[in-house]
Amino acid sequence: MPSPFPGMDPYLEISGDWRDFHARFLTGCADTIAQRLPRNYVARIEERFQILEYPKDVEEHRYPDVSISRTRLSGAPAGPALAIASLEPEVIPLITRIVEEVKERWIEIRRRPDWTPVTIIELLSPTNKQGHGYDDYQFKRVSLIARPIHLVELDFLTGGHHPPMERPLRGDYHALVSRTERRPLSEVYSWSVRNPLPTIPIPLMAPDLDVPLDLAAIFTAVYQRGQYERSIDYAAPLDLPLGSDDRTWAEDLARSHDAEEDR
Repeated sequence: MPSPFPGMDPYLEISGDWRDFHARFLTGCADTIAQRLPRNYVARIEERFQILEYPKDVEEHRYPDVSISRTRLSGAPAGPALAIASLEPEVIPLITRIVEEVKERWIEIRRRPDWTPVTIIELLSPTNKQGHGYDDYQFKRVSLIARPIHLVELDFLTGGHHPPMERPLRGDYHALVSRTERRPLSEVYSWSVRNPLPTIPIPLMAPDLDVPLDLAAIFTAVYQRGQYERSIDYAAPLDLPLGSDDRTWAEDLARSHDAEEDR
């Protein structure tokens, strides 16, 4: 079944399916780009693991993006008492932190003869847009921009902090294309929850032409292969930073879709 939305499905952001969607969408992008690349290019999915720590009080604000485990920062556990204390103990809670194991994935387009990266494609995750993960991604972003590598950045999340730009971005979702030869200028494609996803250019090394990437076609295929309509609760309130009119429109559309499914 297709998504009830004409473009990005906002319910994916609040569901437990984001990590699966992220992996499938990047794979769909890499496969689509690979079919259109000249023979002296390849598209590869790269990944790395990170461990991030957060104070316990931020857990309630987390997005469904990463696996979470708790650890307490203290000494070794106390063994059996060997003597009777002469003072009454004071009961004090330990400091606890949320420890996250994060797998980051991105696409690298490489060119012969040395297969050095020409273009990096990032699909932002919730951890890229808040807390320590936001700071870490900004460091990576600045490092990429300082190198002769094109950067394509896809932000399909309305929550969290958007990557910094010279002026505020309009719309709910964004695709940034930063070409090495035009920096600090960049091309930003923005659209609302009511609009279809655009087709964007993927730059290569001059004089090779851009590769068009149809985000809408990839999303449609990924949504159907992932069968997300089976796990998303379209009757749930949409707790996202959308405009009130857009939120009402999205919830009404989702509930009408949910009602049709129940017939």
